Amino acid sequence: MIISFSVAIIAIAFFILVIYLVKTLKAVQGTLEGVSKTLSGIEDQLEGVTKETTLLLQKTNTLADDLQSKSNSLNTVVDAVKDVGTTIQKLNHSFKTITSSFDHQVEQNKDKISQVVQWSNVFIDIKEKWNSKKQKKEQELNEEKRDIELQRLRSR
Repeated sequence: MIISFSVAIIAIAFFILVIYLVKTLKAVQGTLEGVSKTLSGIEDQLEGVTKETTLLLQKTNTLADDLQSKSNSLNTVVDAVKDVGTTIQKLNHSFKTITSSFDHQVEQNKDKISQVVQWSNVFIDIKEKWNSKKQKKEQELNEEKRDIELQRLRSR
C-alpha cells in the first residue's frame, strides 16, 4: 500500500509538473511568437534601410567622382594663380631694379637736375612777365579803343 500511495503521489506530482510545464511552454510560445513578429518587422525595416543605404552609397560615389573632377579643374586654376604670382614677383623685381637704377642716376646727375630746375624757374618767371606785359598792352590798347570810341560818340 505504501508503494501504491507513493506511486499515486509521484503521479500527482508528475501531473502538476506537466501542467506547470505546459503553462510555461505556452508562455514561452507566446513570447517566441512576439519575437518572431518583431524579427519579421525588423527584417522588413532592414530591407528598406539596405535599399536606402545602397542609394546613398551610389549618390555618395557620384558626388565623390564629381568632387574629384572639380578638384582636378581647381588644380589647374591654382597652378595658373601660382604662375601669376611668380610673374608679379618678377615684375616687382624689375621695378625695384629700375627704381634703383633711376635713384642711382638721379644721385649722379643731382647737380645737372638742380640746374635744370633753376633754369626752368627762370624760364617760368620770364614767361609770366611776358604774359603780364602782353596783357597790360592789350588792356592799354582796349582802353585806347574805348577812348577813341567815346570821343567819336561825343563828337556826333
